[in-house]
Amino acid sequence: MTHRIDVSSVLRSTVTSLYSNLVTRPTGAAVRTAIEQQVVDIGVPVVTTIDFSQVNLLDFSCADEIVAKLLLRYADVDGPSGYLLFLGIHDGHLDPIETVLERHELALVALHDGRAELYGCASEDERWLWEVVREDGPITAWDAARAIDAPLADTEVLLDVLCRRRLIMHGDQGYVIPGAIPSIS
Repeated sequence: MTHRIDVSSVLRSTVTSLYSNLVTRPTGAAVRTAIEQQVVDIGVPVVTTIDFSQVNLLDFSCADEIVAKLLLRYADVDGPSGYLLFLGIHDGHLDPIETVLERHELALVALHDGRAELYGCASEDERWLWEVVREDGPITAWDAARAIDAPLADTEVLLDVLCRRRLIMHGDQGYVIPGAIPSIS
């Protein structure tokens, strides 16, 4: 089950603004708090899509407040369960987002032109296995190990790391990229 949150709408309802520009740390904090409240109100679906499609400008402080702090909260064992998927990130958003991802050693999954992409900090092995899951998922650990020509035990450890980082999901059918399930918006 998924739910979509339009960041531009959250901005306009939170910070009475006619513009879709995310600038200043207080603005980012207000938007993040409102997003967190929406997640609580909807009962934490499996995947929450954070949609930046209508956001024109995103500065570093807002990227830190919204993107990094949401990811850190989801990475927290005591934080909300579920996965974050980002949508509508354009070239103007990438510099601040990638900077805060590197600073916090985080990674995220974003849909770009209808295709899942991995941004941020991930080892070469993590990226390679993530790409296998993206291309072949749902995939079993056994099939993933064969695809990367690695021992099953090593592949299972790496799959677990990707799951804990919430970059892939594990279900009855195998491992998949978050968002590879139908949306309910």
